[in-house]
Amino acid sequence: MITRSYVAYAKALCLLTGLYLNVAALAIDYPNRPLRYVVGFAPGGINDILARTVVQKLNDALGQSVIIDNRPGAGGNLAANLVAKSAPDGYTFMNISTAHAISQTLYAKLDYHLERDLSPVVVLGNSALIMVVPTGMTVKSVSELVDWAKKNRLIYASGGIGVISHLSMEMFKVATKIEATHVPYKGVGPSIPDLISGQAQVMINAIPDLLPYTKGGKLRVIGSMTEHRLTVLPDTPTLIEQGYKDFVMGNWTGIVVPTGTPKSIVNHLSSTVSQIIQSADVSKKLLDQGVDPLGGTPEAFGKLIHSEVARFGKAVRDSGAKAE
Repeated sequence: MITRSYVAYAKALCLLTGLYLNVAALAIDYPNRPLRYVVGFAPGGINDILARTVVQKLNDALGQSVIIDNRPGAGGNLAANLVAKSAPDGYTFMNISTAHAISQTLYAKLDYHLERDLSPVVVLGNSALIMVVPTGMTVKSVSELVDWAKKNRLIYASGGIGVISHLSMEMFKVATKIEATHVPYKGVGPSIPDLISGQAQVMINAIPDLLPYTKGGKLRVIGSMTEHRLTVLPDTPTLIEQGYKDFVMGNWTGIVVPTGTPKSIVNHLSSTVSQIIQSADVSKKLLDQGVDPLGGTPEAFGKLIHSEVARFGKAVRDSGAKAE
């Protein structure tokens, strides 16, 4: 889980090492041709938002075109397998997120291993999760949703099997002892019309995916999975405030490359992207969308991935969730 101490550590370490990495990068003949930035989810979600935000400045910083390649499917695993099997030359990289840490346990068989076949470059940002319902429902709090679920058939939407919107709701079901039918979509975007119309009654997901619809009055936020109330949603109580103390959860996103990519290239990408993420204008843009900009070193990101694989492995086993 992303903590304040991790944020402080990542930013401080990035500042301390950034100058050295930039000097070392001057000797690298990289890149000398266009690069491919793979996103394992449909346009519009947090992975896509962060990729497009970074690319706006990465083109100039690297002096080459960086082309975004959306490859949705299987909770981001199709893209991860593609990148894991790509040439380890630094010209193909991708965003991974919490979904990929979840998948390591959720899927009985994967064609790649996250920590063996992909190497961390830099964590981009973290976004808190919020719980939303259609404004057509009378439900205005988490406890009211739980009561509603005990009397009615509750359907929850997710951005796909194995993503954070799937597992977080499965964990909530276990904690509250309610039943709910899962309807996975190919990304958050395609689920929104059914959620707004009431065909699905609830979704838990990262803020950037849902904020435009809550601001537009089409979805109602009934809780945030954060330690404290969010600046962008000051009137929304946390799940902790509503009596659900174990629900502090976010969706982080970061860049990885195929294992075997030269360390000098990994460091160059990490330093360059960290500086972009931590620049004043990009940081403000992300914060306004509910994303905490991070950055940092490959080593720090690697430690985060390792801890999250273990954390969500336990959560998957406890919830009984499975995917084939």
